[in-house]
Amino acid sequence: MTSSLCFASFLLALLLCILSANSSSTPPTKIGKGYRLISIEEVDGGILGHLQVKEKNNIYGPDIPLLQLYVKHETEDRLRVHITDAQKQRWEVPYNLLPREQPPKLKQTIGRTRKNPIAVSDYSSNGLIFSYSADPFSFAVKRKSNGETLFNTSSDESDPFGPMVFKDQYLEISTKLPKDASLYGLGENTQPHGIKLYPNDPYTLYTTDVSAINLNTDLYGSHPVYMDLRNVNGEGAAHGVLLLSSNGMDVFYKGTSLTYKIIGGVFDFYFFAGPSPLAVVDQYTAFIGRPAPMPYWSLGFHQCRWGYHNLSVVEDVVENYKKAKIPLDVIWNDDDHMDGHKDFTLNPTNYPRPKLLAFLEKIHKIGMKYIVIIDPGIGVNSSYGVYQRGIANDVFIKYEGEPYLAQVWPGAVNFPDFLNPKTVSWWGDEIRRFHELVPVDGLWIDMNEASNFCSGLCKIPKGKQCPTGTGPGWVCCLDCKNITKTRWDDPPYKINASGLQVPIGFKTIATSAYHYNGVLEYDAHSIYGFSQSIATHKALLGLEGKRPFILSRSTFVGSGHYAAHWTGDNKGTWEDLKYSISTMLNFGIFGVPMVGSDICGFYPAPTEELCNRWIEVGAFYPFSRDHANYYSPRQELYQWESVAESARNALGMRYKLLPFLYTLNYEAHLSGAPIARPLFFSFPNYVECYNVSTQFLLGSSLMVSPVLEQGKSQVKALFPPGSWYNVFDMTQAISSKDGKFVTLDAPLHVVNVHLYQNTILPMQQGGLISKEARMTPFSLVVTFPAGASGVQAKGKLYLDEDELPEMKLGNGYSTYVDFFATTGNGTVKIWSEVQEGKFALSKGWIIDSVTVLGLGGSGKASTLEINGSPTNANSKIEFNASEQKHLNSVEDEQKSVMVGIKGLGFPVGKNFVMSWKMGISG
Repeated sequence: MTSSLCFASFLLALLLCILSANSSSTPPTKIGKGYRLISIEEVDGGILGHLQVKEKNNIYGPDIPLLQLYVKHETEDRLRVHITDAQKQRWEVPYNLLPREQPPKLKQTIGRTRKNPIAVSDYSSNGLIFSYSADPFSFAVKRKSNGETLFNTSSDESDPFGPMVFKDQYLEISTKLPKDASLYGLGENTQPHGIKLYPNDPYTLYTTDVSAINLNTDLYGSHPVYMDLRNVNGEGAAHGVLLLSSNGMDVFYKGTSLTYKIIGGVFDFYFFAGPSPLAVVDQYTAFIGRPAPMPYWSLGFHQCRWGYHNLSVVEDVVENYKKAKIPLDVIWNDDDHMDGHKDFTLNPTNYPRPKLLAFLEKIHKIGMKYIVIIDPGIGVNSSYGVYQRGIANDVFIKYEGEPYLAQVWPGAVNFPDFLNPKTVSWWGDEIRRFHELVPVDGLWIDMNEASNFCSGLCKIPKGKQCPTGTGPGWVCCLDCKNITKTRWDDPPYKINASGLQVPIGFKTIATSAYHYNGVLEYDAHSIYGFSQSIATHKALLGLEGKRPFILSRSTFVGSGHYAAHWTGDNKGTWEDLKYSISTMLNFGIFGVPMVGSDICGFYPAPTEELCNRWIEVGAFYPFSRDHANYYSPRQELYQWESVAESARNALGMRYKLLPFLYTLNYEAHLSGAPIARPLFFSFPNYVECYNVSTQFLLGSSLMVSPVLEQGKSQVKALFPPGSWYNVFDMTQAISSKDGKFVTLDAPLHVVNVHLYQNTILPMQQGGLISKEARMTPFSLVVTFPAGASGVQAKGKLYLDEDELPEMKLGNGYSTYVDFFATTGNGTVKIWSEVQEGKFALSKGWIIDSVTVLGLGGSGKASTLEINGSPTNANSKIEFNASEQKHLNSVEDEQKSVMVGIKGLGFPVGKNFVMSWKMGISG
């Protein structure tokens, strides 16, 4: 189940652990004298150098005396800087998990070059310049177009940081930053100050099962990447920096500098030139893997709860959503369906297989889907087939030659080692067996940080039941002792784990346990969930050849290539509602665009008002799911009539927008473009939006401005320069030349969603299930700058057979349409250009109506032409116009007209052209 630990119990355990742990003394702020460059040469399109330590010290252990430096412009806009031990192989993120170029092999002998290295040298591509200084060694990365320094590791006496440090269990490197740089990323954590990184807030990266209600704490995922957005002379330019490391780290952002302190591995930096925020994410996901294509139904609404005690409760939930006329596509089970919390099992009493299969047949017929949870811990039970086969195949993580023993929901468990190829095969076989038992439509992999209710080396107690079956299931009942005998369990530098400097093996797998080929958990800890996602994706892909849907709690660099993510155990509070937006936007930057938070909060208990407001936000999360804790009151959206009304309104709009969301899913898969984005992605020159964390965009042009405070019936929203149109009431518009804050009315059931100018938005008529909504007629909404002439609008639409594994054109089961519109010289023209229209034609999809917003003049039309021919008097096409209202319009008393045309009947799969003359300016 999604909850791991009762927060109070967890905090108490943490505090006890800290009290018993050795406290570390305050370290010096600057360690050592750094390294000097002793050789450098060109190799295989890159440069290879060697660094020698200048002055040894033993703070956090001895220095590694010789380092290998490898630098390469891997593409015109991606630079790699790799630094490792020159004489001994070190841990790196496995190249088979995250495919990438290998650096040159280590040399057996290292000599000085014949030529003395010059003090400063440049090595450039079209996008970036790498330069270095030899003694002490430092490097800088600059933007070639303007020479701006993006990253600079040199250290002066006045700097708060020292030179580069490289020890076995402590690596440190820093960069200077301009004070007006805006940084985003470095997660996963809950950021109370909004999406923009806040100087002196702690940023610790180490996958941890600690509730998302904990602020500035290392949470479930590790993403050591940030985007840096700077505005120089009114122009915004962004770049990205990834330090590819799975080792635990603290990152100290001081406003004018950023320092990494890592407890192992190597320095493996990747710099992405941008210069737009979208380009950064494009370049980043080109490297780490494009986001996974999602099935159409996954963009519908999902309902889950830990505590659906039997199948009849689940059946009632589905029926009640239908009665309340609230859309619902997917029903979920937490571990209630399991037999004794054991993976890949069914409870024969509460979820008897014949009845469950009958229920699934019923919902599958109407297009609904069913997803269940799987935790990685496999119950130690000699009569449990999954465990027996796991032991027989030797698939578990080891400690001193035996499977490492932990405790999760079933009691004593062993953890599969997903770095072992045999484990991947065994896991796939278990998923296949379970799918034959229950034809689930996706899998939810939870607790994969990995979470352990105990710490240290444990044994199954003799003479007592563990767990007892009564009381909280998260209390450790194994016989355990702390492991502190190795430097892997008690490293010299203590990262700020769990926000409290707890031992890194606390409530997880002991860090001196080992994986396949002797890989230490110490190194591989933060890729556990990532490796499980890869294995699960491979298994689902092999089942029926369908597009997999996986939801993972723990994520790492590249997880979005395989899985969606939800933001973990939040709480039904106004603060958590607000935080959810920043976390969602961060994951778009991380390359995991299919993301959302538990709507109405996981921990108890949301108020009726809060749940109203939360569904008005959550209906626009890319991944939209209501989920609650076992101990929470029921909070399905139909539990309150007022919430049901807000849900019908907000989700009703979502279901009309499904073709738009699905097209965004396609764009994400092609270029990494986030589905939900910060405002600065579309307005990088507009500094006022750099720290907006209470509004967000879907795609480039649909802006959501929700109410996030109790008792409010208005919301103050920032509108960047241009014209914006209310999608719930298209007669309402807001325009400004320079951007402005506007106070919007927002009664309880109203959420403000606005569409930007120059856009063509494809919509359908909605429905209660995406399958039925998908077959309704299309409409197009065209937006121009209010009253302008000589302007254009664009939009796009992607359609396919959404359960095919690949999301692409060229397979005969997809169609792509570009839409265009212009206005000028008294004429409005709208047309489409279709690629591979056969699929859309086979489905019978039509465009029934077009609505054009922002036209100048009277709106009176004449000579409507379709595909070059005038329409006749007997045509069923209806044409109407109405004046738009401009809120807060004081700048030249803006006027514009909305024109609607119905009854068109254009096949989506065929090109069309329509135009008309009307009384517009220009």
